[in-house]
Amino acid sequence: MDTFLIPILILGALIVFYLIIFQILGLRIISSNEVAVVEKWWSPKGSLKDSIIALNGEAGYEPTLLRGGIHFKSVFMYKIHKYPLITIPQGQIAYIFARDGKPLAPTQTLGRVILEADNFQDVKGFLQSGGQKGPQRGILREGTYAINLAQFIVITPNDIKAINITKQDRNELNAMQQTLVGREAFSPVIIMGNKKEVSDQMCIVTVHDGPPLENGEIIADDVGAEHSNFQDPEKFLELGGKRGKQLRVLTDGTYYINRLFATVEYRPKTVVPIGFVGVVVSFYGKEGVDTTGADYKHGELVGNGCKGVLEKPLMPGKYAFNTDAGKVVLVPTTNIILKWNKSETGNHKYDENLTEVDIITKDAFEPSLPLSVVMHIDYKQAPWVIQRFGDISMLVNQSLDPLVSAYFKDVAQTKTLIELIQERSEIRERAVNEMEEKFQRYNLRLEEVLIGTPKTSAGDIMIENILTQLRERQIAEEKKVTYQKQQEAAESEKTLREAQAAAEQQEFLTKSKIQIEVERNNGAALASKAEQEANQITALAKANSTKIRLEGEAEASKETNIGLAKAQAIDAQVKAYGGAEFRVVQEVVDKLSDAIKNAQVDIVPKTVVNMGGNNEHGENSNTSSSVMDTLLKFITLDKLGVSLDEQPQEKERAESTKDNVISNENALDSTEIESIEDADKKETEI
Repeated sequence: MDTFLIPILILGALIVFYLIIFQILGLRIISSNEVAVVEKWWSPKGSLKDSIIALNGEAGYEPTLLRGGIHFKSVFMYKIHKYPLITIPQGQIAYIFARDGKPLAPTQTLGRVILEADNFQDVKGFLQSGGQKGPQRGILREGTYAINLAQFIVITPNDIKAINITKQDRNELNAMQQTLVGREAFSPVIIMGNKKEVSDQMCIVTVHDGPPLENGEIIADDVGAEHSNFQDPEKFLELGGKRGKQLRVLTDGTYYINRLFATVEYRPKTVVPIGFVGVVVSFYGKEGVDTTGADYKHGELVGNGCKGVLEKPLMPGKYAFNTDAGKVVLVPTTNIILKWNKSETGNHKYDENLTEVDIITKDAFEPSLPLSVVMHIDYKQAPWVIQRFGDISMLVNQSLDPLVSAYFKDVAQTKTLIELIQERSEIRERAVNEMEEKFQRYNLRLEEVLIGTPKTSAGDIMIENILTQLRERQIAEEKKVTYQKQQEAAESEKTLREAQAAAEQQEFLTKSKIQIEVERNNGAALASKAEQEANQITALAKANSTKIRLEGEAEASKETNIGLAKAQAIDAQVKAYGGAEFRVVQEVVDKLSDAIKNAQVDIVPKTVVNMGGNNEHGENSNTSSSVMDTLLKFITLDKLGVSLDEQPQEKERAESTKDNVISNENALDSTEIESIEDADKKETEI
């Protein structure tokens, strides 16, 4: 055989071998990371009419995939579509579009989940269990799947995995992919806070599949937690869930939700700060029973789960409150200061529309009066206030502003401008007492009313002149008080200096006081001694008087007439001088006055004003000394009980008796006269 024919024969044998093995026998090698869809060209059982997958051997796509290995499929009957396994990365979601199955019901937007489909890897189980064509409620989570792309189109963020689809179908799938990208549907819903605190966000869920809401409803009721927060669509619908906005919200966590079934919207959580309560106005629920009572005519308060204003407010805290199902009106429970002053506005902005109250006083001035009102809302009364006024701004602008303005306009008409300024304290107290009841009618508590200084309009100087006068008057009053204080200070300084001078002379004052006490004691000692001597003289005088009387009586018995005359003369003489006791007293007084003079004690002031009495040399005579002696004697007689008024009468009697005695003496003889003189001499000696 010619050598030229050998290669030809070998090539022909290879071709025949290829045709027999790969074309006639249809040898197919599938690697372990690949699968293949078998498409049958023809079949004795005929072709499919309204489906794509041939479950009964018809011509079309077979439901079973070719997995890794060697397979024989003749090219004359089969076409093999080989592709890699479907892998979904971690943290991603893939969506499925079924090309074959039962049509969707009118109330459906997504095909129901078929558990027998084994995550869309069992086409026959899917179709035989009633799987539906179109977008599916089920999704693919992280993992690798052997999916028949002839039946199920897999949509990922970057690709649409399908075989033999038309351009029109691909365009529709591309639009579906872009919708999912816009909803961030290829990643799970993640609500996460930091390590120390809970997130400030939540999610509002809107379901797009299932039966619609009843007429008049705006939000779907919560059907429970068994559907794993919308991650199990079939369970949600089985529990009676409806499409539309859902009452249940998503809080912190990670949720694998089919965004074709339900979309989410991130919202901030509702925070009720300290010093506030949140009054809930519910937009959903059943008709509630009014809890305000028959006397309240401004609206109703209802319980939880009812439409309307809920009777129980939210306390300070953070709440995952569905703001599509209602709203929370924050009501301050601390003191609210409202300022009727256009230049000042509180942080709460409730008084941003308030201005000074234009008033007219009794004396026809027209100032603007700035005011501040401090009020308080009891947290239990907050729902009543919101039910009645809607919010705090409406309360202030529509009720409190007219009420307060009208009250102070009425008060201003009864006061002059000066009275309005000077009696501000009384007006304020009166305003608090009279307006408190009016505030209580609005479920408010009035705490305080503060009145500012009346303001004048531009160019008005009359009010300023009055205020200037008041200021000048006040300055004058302050000066008066200042002068009084200065006078008091001067008096205090004077007292201080006197005290300092007295302190400096304290030693001399102490010595002088001691000296006076010593002199006083010495005088008292001398006076006591003189008194003792006076007593002794008095006793001796009494004894001598008794002796003389006894001798006289003895002598009288001898010479009756002479004794009688002598006795009468002696008695007259004694009476003329006050008696024997008077004589003794006179001697005692003389001695006592001498003792006082010798003691050198200042009994009377050292300086004595004399009424004349100077001698021819200009010196004082002894008149003052005689007068002082006489005065001391009179004082001593008075203290001893001797009456000075009786002395003249006694003296007159003595003189009369003496005259009688003298007459009698003339009748006596010389012998009798000598006897009488001897008696007088003895009496004088005594």
